[in-house]
Amino acid sequence: MSVDLVGFLGVVLVGYVVPGPDFLVVVRSATEHPAKGRAAALGAQSGLCVHMLAAAVGLSLIAARSPAVYDAIKLLGAAYLVHLGVRAVLAARRAARERAAGREAAGGVEDGTDPRTPQEEAPAHGRWRSGFTQGFLTNVLNPKAALFFLSILPQFVHGGGSTSRQIFFLGTLDIVIGVAYWFALVAVAARLRAFLARPKVRHRWELTTGWLFIAIGIGVAAAA
Repeated sequence: MSVDLVGFLGVVLVGYVVPGPDFLVVVRSATEHPAKGRAAALGAQSGLCVHMLAAAVGLSLIAARSPAVYDAIKLLGAAYLVHLGVRAVLAARRAARERAAGREAAGGVEDGTDPRTPQEEAPAHGRWRSGFTQGFLTNVLNPKAALFFLSILPQFVHGGGSTSRQIFFLGTLDIVIGVAYWFALVAVAARLRAFLARPKVRHRWELTTGWLFIAIGIGVAAAA
């Protein structure tokens, strides 16, 4: 099997370092709970597996050459990102109202900390399922991920061997690198949980990430 590993690894590393929707999903999930962050990372890479398999058998080529299919996938992905953003913004505002009501009931006293987040109170399997689903849908509904396997990855495939096998090899390498990168990122982001447990900081974080999701979703939908 003859592939351009050096060039491919360079492109893959740049692709992961540059923040995108999956980066935001993994980081936000990790700050809620490390287990949810790891689940989001595995979900994101599972979404890439779908694109890799589709590219290897040629199914994604049909979508890439059909503007209607491509636009449908793009709009679904954009709608999902906006959905995540709206949920985050509404959750932040709801939590702010609850804290305000709690302060009034307690005579205006607030200790400034919130040691438990909703994700910590949720069952472990619920955290994992939520994180995995968000990561998976974010990537599987991203047509740019499909185009990566169709347009960029084949540039590192050489003749003299099975094209499908080379795509599987490079795609698997991409996914393994991604898992290692995301898990390292989760470990770093999880250290911010104590800081984000402060109610005011948590409120700003939820609003910021929520509006970022909405902005990215709108940008994806508006992209040509």
